[in-house]
Amino acid sequence: MDYQQITYELADGIATVTLDRPEQLNAYTAQMHHELIDALDRSDADDHVRVVIFTGRGRAFCAGADLSEGAATFDSSSAIGIDAYEDGGGLLTRRIFESRKPVIAAINGSAVGVGLTMTLAMDVRLVAEGAKLGFVFARRGIVPEACSSWFLPRLVGISQAAEWVLTGRVFGPDEALAGGLVRSVHAPDAVLDAARELAREMADGTSPVSVAMSRLMLWRMLGASSPAEAHAIDSRGIFDRGRSADAAEGVTAFLEKRPPAFPDRVSADMPEWFQRWLDTGDPR
Repeated sequence: MDYQQITYELADGIATVTLDRPEQLNAYTAQMHHELIDALDRSDADDHVRVVIFTGRGRAFCAGADLSEGAATFDSSSAIGIDAYEDGGGLLTRRIFESRKPVIAAINGSAVGVGLTMTLAMDVRLVAEGAKLGFVFARRGIVPEACSSWFLPRLVGISQAAEWVLTGRVFGPDEALAGGLVRSVHAPDAVLDAARELAREMADGTSPVSVAMSRLMLWRMLGASSPAEAHAIDSRGIFDRGRSADAAEGVTAFLEKRPPAFPDRVSADMPEWFQRWLDTGDPR
């Protein structure tokens, strides 16, 4: 796909996806939606990608949905080019949820509406000082989207989620940090570098397949009814990965006091039973 509203750059195993409508404060459009989905498909298919970072160009991360259509903006999901009754932001967060690669949000500036809810499916959020954040849906006469009614309470707890959503107020980085929404607050010109430093920790010295499986296990266990469900998948995963070339390399490298060179690849070596579990909930 020829990107028009985002950029995609890969360097040293880190793919940086940049929302690129700075004059419109990177407001979310149908074109941007399709480009972001394509970028996630691209990063998953490329074994050179170890971590994905989302950020924005200019002084905002994303100002939310493009409101240029005025009062008609929200009268149909066709406003962002998706079939009626299917929220496009939800399609994006579900795609992030399914990512085989860790996803970090480097929130370089203000993020409201879908500009903030899209980050909830990402694994870690860092934010710039001075950013304005908000789940402003009630102030626009609509309701939360992008599966945020599922993600947000799991990230910050129901009381904090309710306060932010039901007031629709705009708040700052310090409140976001205190509420558990973001990991850390940085100077605007340092937030992307801080995200890259964290990405390096995830990418260096870790097995790509182990990282992919672990990420997906953590997210899906948020909906488990008991620890027994985690025990079943953990047990199958330990048995399978314990016999892998990666496990042999990891132990050998540790004993030899050298960096590991893991041979397994996400594109070819994810266990078949694991994909069945992701698709159906049953690994058999």
